[in-house]
Formats: sequence, C-alpha cells, structure tokens
Amino acid sequence: MEMLLYLIPLCAVIGLIFAGYQYNIVRREEEGTAEIKKLTAAIHNSAMVYLNTQYKFIAGFIIVFAIILAVLIHPLTAFCFVIGAILSACAGYIGMFTATSANGKTAYAATKGMKEAFKVSFASGTVMGMSVVGLALFGLVTVFILISSVMAGESMYVIINVVSGLLLGVSSISLFARVGGGIFTKAADVGADLVGKVEAGIPEDDQRNPAVIADNVGDNVGDIAGMGADLCESYIGSIVSTMILAAAAILALSNQNNVDFILGSGTATALTEISSYNLILTPLTIAAVGIICSIIGSLFVKTSEASSSAIHRAFNRGSLISLVLTAIATYFITITLLGSYGVDVFIACITGLVAGFLIGQISEYYTSYERKPTKLIAEACETGAGTNIITGFAKGMESTLFPTIVIGIAIYIAYLFAGMYGIAIAAVGMLATLGLSLAIDAYGPVADNAGGIAEMTHQDPAVRQITDTLDAVGNTTAAIGKGFAIGSAALTALALFTAYSIEVNLATINMMHPPVFVGFLIGAMLPFLFSALTMQAVGRAAYEIVLEVRRQFKEIPGIMEGIVDPDYERCISISTSSAIRAMILPGIIGIAVPLLIGLLLGKEALGGLLVGSIGAGLMIAITMVNAGGAWDNAKKYIESGYLGGKGSEAHKAGVIGDTVGDPFKDTSGPSLNTFIKLISIVAVVFAPLFL
Repeated sequence: MEMLLYLIPLCAVIGLIFAGYQYNIVRREEEGTAEIKKLTAAIHNSAMVYLNTQYKFIAGFIIVFAIILAVLIHPLTAFCFVIGAILSACAGYIGMFTATSANGKTAYAATKGMKEAFKVSFASGTVMGMSVVGLALFGLVTVFILISSVMAGESMYVIINVVSGLLLGVSSISLFARVGGGIFTKAADVGADLVGKVEAGIPEDDQRNPAVIADNVGDNVGDIAGMGADLCESYIGSIVSTMILAAAAILALSNQNNVDFILGSGTATALTEISSYNLILTPLTIAAVGIICSIIGSLFVKTSEASSSAIHRAFNRGSLISLVLTAIATYFITITLLGSYGVDVFIACITGLVAGFLIGQISEYYTSYERKPTKLIAEACETGAGTNIITGFAKGMESTLFPTIVIGIAIYIAYLFAGMYGIAIAAVGMLATLGLSLAIDAYGPVADNAGGIAEMTHQDPAVRQITDTLDAVGNTTAAIGKGFAIGSAALTALALFTAYSIEVNLATINMMHPPVFVGFLIGAMLPFLFSALTMQAVGRAAYEIVLEVRRQFKEIPGIMEGIVDPDYERCISISTSSAIRAMILPGIIGIAVPLLIGLLLGKEALGGLLVGSIGAGLMIAITMVNAGGAWDNAKKYIESGYLGGKGSEAHKAGVIGDTVGDPFKDTSGPSLNTFIKLISIVAVVFAPLFL
C-alpha cells in the first residue's frame, strides 16, 4: 500500500493540469473595448502591486520565524514551514492573476449573453479552486515523502510532527492574506460608498469616484487571495491533523494506551488485519480522489438562462455530483485501506461531507435576498438605519443556532464511530471537494468586478442585467463559502486541539483549576480582541479614504462632470499601506499569546485557551459572516426595485447597513477561521516547549 503514496500526487497534478486548461479558456477570451481594457489593466496592475508589496513584508516574517523554529524546535520543521508559506503564496498569486485578468473579459462576454459570461467567470474561479487543492496536496505529499526519507528510523509520530510545520507556514500566510486583504477591500468599499453613494449620490461603480478602482482591487485581494489562503489552510490542516492522530494511534496500538479515545471503541482488534500505516494514507487518498470528483462535478456547472435561480441550480448540480462521487469513492478507499474499521471511518467522513453541505445551505438561507431573513432586514430599512442594524445583527446571531447543531451532531457521530480520528476525517470529508467549492466561491468577485466594469463603461442595460445577476449569485456563493470555511475550521481546530493534547499528555482539562479557567477566559476573549483590531483598522483606513475622496471632489475641477479622471492611485496607496500596517498586530497575537500562556501558565492553561478560542471564535465568525452577507443582499434587494428602489429612504438605510456589514463579512468574520486555527497549530508545533 505504500506505493499508493506515490500515486496520490498524480491526482494533484491532474488538478493543476485542469487549472491550466481552465486558465487557457480565460486567456483565449476577447478583452473587449479599449475602455474595458483600460479598466481591467488598472485593476490587474494595482492588485498585483498590492500582492507583491504584501509578500515582500511577509517574506521578512517568514525568514525570521523560520530561524526561531530551527533553533527552538527542529531545522526540518523550519524547512517545512517555509515550503508551506510558499505553497500558500503561490496559490494566492495564481488565483489573483487569473481573476483580475478575467474581470473585463467577463464584462465583455456579457454582451454576447449569459452563457458566455458565466463560462468565463466560472473558469476563472476554477483556476483558483484547482490550483489551491493541487498545490496543497502535491506539496504536502512531496514534503511528507522527503521528510520520511531524511528521518528514516524515527517514529512516524515524530516525522509527521515535523511535517506539521508546513501547516504553520500555510496558516501564517493565510492570516496575513485574510486580514490584509479584508482591510484593503473594506476600507476602499466603505470609503467609496459613504462619499460616492450616500453624499454625492452617484452609482456604486462610477468612474468619477476616486475610490472605485481600489474597491474593485479589494474584491480580488480579499475574496480571491484571502479566501484561497484561508481554505488552503483548512484543506491542509484537516489532512495534517488526521495524519497526526493516525501517527498517535500507531503508537497507541503498540502499547494499547488511548486506542479507544483516538480510534473509537473496539478498534484495536479490527486493525490487526491491516497495516496501521494505512491510517496515514487514508486522508491523503480521500483528498486525492476528491480532486478528481471536483473536476467531474465542475463539468456539469453550465447554464444559458439569465436568472439567479438557474445559476444556483447549475452550482448545486455540480456540487451534488461531486459529493456523491466522492462518497462512493470514499467507501471503497476506506474499506480497502482499513478493512472492517473502514466502515466506521466511512460514516465519519460522510458525516463531514453532509455537514459541510448543510452549513452551506443554512448560510444561503440567511443571506440570499430570495429568502425570508434578508427580506425582513430589507423591510426594516423602511423605518431607518437603526432598525436595519438591529434586525440584521439579530438575524446574524440567530444564524448560529443551526450551524452549531449541525457541527455538534457531526462531531458526536464521527467520534461515536471512529473516535477523534473520525472527527479529523470528517473535516477531510467536508473539504474533499474543495476544488469545486472554492471555484464556486471565487467566481463571485470576478462577477462583481465584471458588473463594476460594465457600469463604468456604460454598457447596455441588458448587459448590466446579466452582470448584476452574476453578482447577486456571487454574493450568496461567497456567504456559502464563508459558512463552509467556518464549519471546516471548527472540525480542523478540534482535531488540532486533540493532537496538542496527545503530544503534551493532557488527558483531561480541569476547569476548576484557576490557571486553566484563566486560559479559557483569555481564549474566549481573543476572538473579540482580534475582531476589534481588524474592524478598527477598516474604520481608520475608510476614514482616510473618505477624506481623500472628498478632497478630490472639492479640489480637482471636472471630476463630477466626467471631464477629468480622479487620482485612483492615491486611494489604492492608502488602502495598501493601511492593510500592510494593520495586519501585523493580529498576526503577532495569534502566535505570541498561545506561546506565552503555555510557557507562563502551563500546558493545561493552554488547553483551556484553545477551547475558549474555538468556541467563541466559531460563534462570532458565524454571526459576522451571515449578518454582513444579509445586510449586503438586503441593500441589493431594495436596489432591484422593491421598497422604493434606488434613491429611496429605505435604500439609504440599506447602504448604511451594508457599510456596517462590510468589515463583518469580509474582514473580521472570515479572518477568525484562520485565527483560531493558527492558535491551534502554534500549540501543536511548539508543544515540546510546554512539556
């Protein structure tokens, strides 16, 4: 069966080849008119400048932290850390490069009809989705093979703990990408809305607005590079945490200690019939087959109808096909590799698949403007911004109920059948079809930018109708993707917490012990502090953008008449510098606090901190993401002609709600996923210091 390890990268390569095929589809599309080309180039160049600036800063951090890891933990852990950072950065770069090239092409394709516009935007998203899973799996397996060869003679548990440094590298890049991208995009978006739409009364995507290009750039750096890095981390995290538990199970089987806890009751006898090494191969093989199933599912995502319901049906059709194929393949994989125990593992894995699908549907229910919650928020706008904010925030908090139940049931069932290994494998199952899930998510920002370009180039209303439909669906798919990311983060963080507990021999956490309770309180507080820092960063940067837009409207004659172009670069520069500055402190907190708690208060207190951060972080993230998505779509519902339409008092209240929701759904909320996972992986990698 060890030969299977060398076949798994082949599936990753197939995913990368398919990403290249989809990129070729985008590349061959016509770029459109000279005006479309000009705007596309401005967005593309500015986005790549931001990404290059961010990566230059991150490179310095990577070098310094790699040295710390090499000195305190292991040189090979530092090597894996650097490789993980490079993988995450490459995936973000590829996705960003493709998306910013596809924006204008999608806008121009819309002049030919819905089918053509949808094809381009979804192909661009597919490049991102397949690049992330292809690079992640290929890099992980290659590093695992290399480290296993170099450290031959060491136990598999030691080897995989060294490989976990790769996850730390991915997590570090993910947090910086998520926070920095989120601050950039929402600073520009809020600043553009407050002055352009509210004060000046001009459309959202109007070339006269100095912040409009920065806003379009932000959609890509936040929801393409940021979301890609986030889910890349969850994907690798689910696999690595399962491998760690598998390695711990191998040790447990040899001394009959903690076997039932790790693998489930009565599994020791069942596993005598197969190689325990297969426990490590199982998550890698499921992920590999998931890539192939995602490719097949993506081939069924097609539509020629110009309606949001038709696009949703296309996405659901592709998703269901990929899920069913993955479930069938997983059954044969688990039975072949794990014998009779494979049935239990299969049930745990399917639990994750179903939970991920249900969480996505719950997010869709709470954020789609075709559903009751968002319509209620829109109706609240008729009595002003205050009632809009109250209703939206209440619905966001209410939306934590069903995802929590789904995640709780998934955890319980997975543990009941396959122990803590089952919980980790449930996360693998949830993310097995990430190639397609991320493609659907990454389609959204491309559609959004295409709509902006169509408006800025004054396209025919029929063209704008197509791009608006694509954009509205993109808002919902983005919310589904963020809900999906939150669910996977919960399972992955729990698996990493278990890995930490095993590594430091922490059998129980006594909440009656004061240091443990202090750790728990600090852990529960951290998501609030993190959210406060990121939201304030958005507020400060947006304030600078507002002042700059007002200054240009006042001091540059001819902007409002459309005679003179605004100074777009100034707003882009403000967003870039603000994002780079503000992403530093949250990253430091995510790494430094667990280290300090572990060193000062002990391993039990750090365990309490992990529990507190996971619980509080999950609730806040769901609230913020769903409330923000609902506020956004409530505004769009009004703009569609309901409750007075554009320019009405309800619309003005809706714009204010959307402004509040922007940092909720695109900065703080989704960044919390990465934050709680980073805390957990820091605890795992640095666990030897706390013994």
